[in-house]
Amino acid sequence: MSSVIQSSIIRKVAMALSGIFLIVFLLQHFIINITSVFSESIFNQFSHFMGTNFVVQFIAQPILIFGVMFHFIMGFILDFKNRRSRNIKYVKFKGSSNSSWMSRNMIISGLVVLSFLGLHFYDFWIPEMNYKYVEFLPDDPNRYYTELTHKFEDVIKVIIYVISFGFFISSFITWVFLIFPIYWC
Repeated sequence: MSSVIQSSIIRKVAMALSGIFLIVFLLQHFIINITSVFSESIFNQFSHFMGTNFVVQFIAQPILIFGVMFHFIMGFILDFKNRRSRNIKYVKFKGSSNSSWMSRNMIISGLVVLSFLGLHFYDFWIPEMNYKYVEFLPDDPNRYYTELTHKFEDVIKVIIYVISFGFFISSFITWVFLIFPIYWC
């Protein structure tokens, strides 16, 4: 049994499954956030539901945090083990001939995503926790859109979010059209 757990293939499958889980979450997160573009009311309703629903807050959110941590830690472990497993370097290595830039630099893309998550937590999650559990402010189901627009008054922050969104979309398109068909079709 321990050889199965220590198997490189099992670790890679676990990494892929946690990645799929995170993509599903990001897609759901995107769908809620995109409503802010066309309806303040719908955005407030979705955000209020997500911010006050017991299942979302105390069951799904800890599972999500575990999934993110697992995915990043497993990514570092896999990168470390892959680099360490080859004692002799290739004489000639041209990675671009058989792999994408994204797959060769997942540790870099992971760090970019991790730094974006830090910014996003700083902008939204920490203030939300402060609002509900530190200051104990009254429930206001119409505050979310106003808070969102206030956060995006800073042009530099908008640029960072747009770049991050572009990065997510390119990763998502790569996964859906290149990686998913290879593994499942």
